[in-house]
Amino acid sequence: MGKNEDFAHNDIASRSRREKAVGLAKFAWNRGITAAELLDMPDDRLRKLARAADANPPSTRETWTIAAGLIDEKDQWAAAHPDRSEAQRTHADEKIMWVKKPIEPWL
Repeated sequence: MGKNEDFAHNDIASRSRREKAVGLAKFAWNRGITAAELLDMPDDRLRKLARAADANPPSTRETWTIAAGLIDEKDQWAAAHPDRSEAQRTHADEKIMWVKKPIEPWL
């Protein structure tokens, strides 16, 4: 390794980032969180989500962006294979814990 190598973007870091993103994407997807919703979450909620997924919270948004892409891929796959057990979200009722709907005005 050269003295100017960027350790955050070498092959080992890229593999580690992808592995973490896969775990985060699985956790989010099973709760019905879309890629757009994930990317719209504030940093404090993302850190809580990562901890709930038994992952050390990523230090940058790069891992979350990868996770969002994986969620999109899984959504497309699930839509094409609705009868497969892998296309069923296991904890969709927990989405409200992470993504809160806007409050509708009552007037």
